[in-house]
Amino acid sequence: MGTYLSTPKTDKLSEEGENDMLRYGSCSMQGWRATMEDAHAAILDLDDKTSFFGVYDGHGGKVVAKFCAKYLHQQVLSNQAYGAGDIETSLQRAFFRMDDMMQGQRGWRELAALGDKMNKFSGMIEGFIWSPRSGGDANNQPDNWPLEDGPHSDFAGPTCGCTACVALIKDKKLFVANAGDSRCVISRKGQAFDLSKDHKPDLEAEKERILKAGGFIHAGRINGSLNLTRAIGDMEFKQNKFLTSDKQMVTANPDINAIDLCDDDEFLVVACDGIWDCMTSQQLVDFIHEQLKSETKLSTVCEKIVDRCLAPDTASGEGCDNMTIILVQFKKPNPSETQAEEVKPEPSQEAQDEPSSSS
Repeated sequence: MGTYLSTPKTDKLSEEGENDMLRYGSCSMQGWRATMEDAHAAILDLDDKTSFFGVYDGHGGKVVAKFCAKYLHQQVLSNQAYGAGDIETSLQRAFFRMDDMMQGQRGWRELAALGDKMNKFSGMIEGFIWSPRSGGDANNQPDNWPLEDGPHSDFAGPTCGCTACVALIKDKKLFVANAGDSRCVISRKGQAFDLSKDHKPDLEAEKERILKAGGFIHAGRINGSLNLTRAIGDMEFKQNKFLTSDKQMVTANPDINAIDLCDDDEFLVVACDGIWDCMTSQQLVDFIHEQLKSETKLSTVCEKIVDRCLAPDTASGEGCDNMTIILVQFKKPNPSETQAEEVKPEPSQEAQDEPSSSS
């Protein structure tokens, strides 16, 4: 739920960048929340043909979101499946790998280093606005993550967690991996198409997994506590020794969607639920199109979006969350380039239908 401030923190962390294929802008703002628990990663050149964008919305503390922003894209790149051209498998393995890496002495040490304060009994750590671009770390240098001995060798991982919604663009292909209720949306000829599904306890498939794992749903929350069903971290919900990681009450297992990009695709947005609680996918796409008529700086467009979503007070709770958004605009190809074959995802209005996915 979170504690609210008496006045919102409207300082913003904004970024810009571009390469030959695309340009992006991003913005994060703490807002009314007492702490900032979002993190993000914007890696223009994961390799010479690949860009990576991820939004990580923390709950119970920010440290898991910070950990994912620092390491998840590295694990995608270093996975053997990525080198073999299997992007979807490398994305899935990277999500699960986050939970593995945060355990034991090494995991404890890394989480402690990323946090400003730590409750040694719960593993909860909190911090400030952070992204690897501003953090000074090498963005894409893989780490073989050697095991360490120490007093926390049996650390089971943090009780706080985060959503993860990432978009990986390689050549003319877009891969979206999502666990939680952050969302990725693409604008194609002005129409919004959801490329991820919000993982909530009222979804039948999610509810079935939760009950089979020994959990229950009360007031729309798992065990009366967590209001989303897939996340990285949250290890207290992943302790059933008889079940694999994808069958736990809460799982890091991402839904993965892959589409071919075409000339009709204008931009995509990856954002946390602090944005989507205030605007539908189509409303946001319409707002961005309107802003782009007069504004060329994408980070400025993102700043206008978070300002528009910010509530005037905390009476309703809507517009009071942390807000993070990444806007990625595709550069138009040369006329001589062959247009990629168009593969249409499901429109965002039809939220009851799953987007077409290749895994």
